[in-house]
Amino acid sequence: MTDRVDADYLVVGAGASGMAFADAIVEHSASRVALVDRRHGVGGHWLEDYPFVRLHQASTFYGVASTVLGGGRQTSGPEAGLHERAGQATICSYYADVLEHRLLDSGRVEFFAGCDYVGDRTFVSRVSGRHFEVPPSCRVVDAHYLSPEIPAESAPRFEVHGARVIAVNDLSRLTEPPGAYVVVGSGKTATDACVWLLRHGVDPDAICWVRPRDPWMLNRAVVQPDPEIYLGMVAEMMRLAGSATSLDALFLGLEEAGIMLRLDRSVTPTMAKAPTLGAWELEALRSIEHVVRLGHIRSAGQGRLDLTQGSVAIADDAIVVNCAADGLKRPPLVPIWQPGAITLQPVRAGFPCFGAALTGYVEATRASAADEVKNRICAPSSFGNSLTDWARMNVLGTRNVGSFSAEPDVKEWSDRVALNVARIPPGHPGSAALDRAVGDLQRYAGPGVQRLEELARDAG
Repeated sequence: MTDRVDADYLVVGAGASGMAFADAIVEHSASRVALVDRRHGVGGHWLEDYPFVRLHQASTFYGVASTVLGGGRQTSGPEAGLHERAGQATICSYYADVLEHRLLDSGRVEFFAGCDYVGDRTFVSRVSGRHFEVPPSCRVVDAHYLSPEIPAESAPRFEVHGARVIAVNDLSRLTEPPGAYVVVGSGKTATDACVWLLRHGVDPDAICWVRPRDPWMLNRAVVQPDPEIYLGMVAEMMRLAGSATSLDALFLGLEEAGIMLRLDRSVTPTMAKAPTLGAWELEALRSIEHVVRLGHIRSAGQGRLDLTQGSVAIADDAIVVNCAADGLKRPPLVPIWQPGAITLQPVRAGFPCFGAALTGYVEATRASAADEVKNRICAPSSFGNSLTDWARMNVLGTRNVGSFSAEPDVKEWSDRVALNVARIPPGHPGSAALDRAVGDLQRYAGPGVQRLEELARDAG
């Protein structure tokens, strides 16, 4: 037997993107929403992530449009003066509260936890086996297209022959210290693990960091909700891009400008997913001198790692901490609106919560418009990986900002939404610094985007 669910939208995935879309639909229309997730609650991967994880960006850039996550400045610690960054417990609580008091209380949202979408507008409970279906007129919203993988739910990508391998989640559950730690990964999860170990008193010499690629990271101090700071950073990035002779030269210029950071100044990074990093974290991470750059691990054995470009010895009782997973997926870009379906993707460069909320707003306010009209307003952007990917992401994202900002109501909405990293909030008092940043951005954005496109094309 199949139960019928009365809904206008079936949102598959109750993580960050699905929640942001559903919130915008409920806020700006009278539509009914069925929200489905395989997990026991809302919040997506945050429910299963490592307990010491924090947003790498300011909290206000994350969540749903109707309800600001955090928003205050840190008053103590190494990031005093910067905007707060929520941790796992706060984020999970936030999403639970949004579900209860924003979505369910509207009377137009039903949440189906522990369910798998099986296609044909049908989903099935993992617990009871019951089948549910939505009507043919219901639009399916794919909030899983870019769903991240996390180490806790992913097997190691290498063979294990006698080594003790744990996911990063299990670091906080250790009962006694090993002889050494081997941290595997080049991205944010690996940096988090290393910083956590160091802050818990582990000697840097007891950490071996297997880093297949070195990453470029954004200086967290210049990615803040203050428009003078953020717009000034983008203007400087575009100024440097406009005269860059190569992508490597551009990133070195961004480093000198205090925008980009790298862990080792003697190594030119090839990865540019560009999470943010604090200056204090950079200092701590640079204390780890045992860095292995021999490619990816093929197998981990007792006392030995075999990698694609060689082998290294490790302590016999070392713990190998797996931090490698596809946190940023990069499937092909597809039109967000297609017949019967909406596929959530970023719109501006990065910041997927804003993209999903924007998509929800455009859908809610233009439900009767043709899909091609909505696709012209909201085209998909991509995530970074290589330097070339980063350049393409910024080209797409900047052009998309021009498209959606040309719609007066969308521009007015986006200026009110804290998720919009580049907004100038209504009532902002203004300043000479803001005027300078806006003027510089208007001057340099066009040539910068053009040069980024040329550099990305030349790089292949």
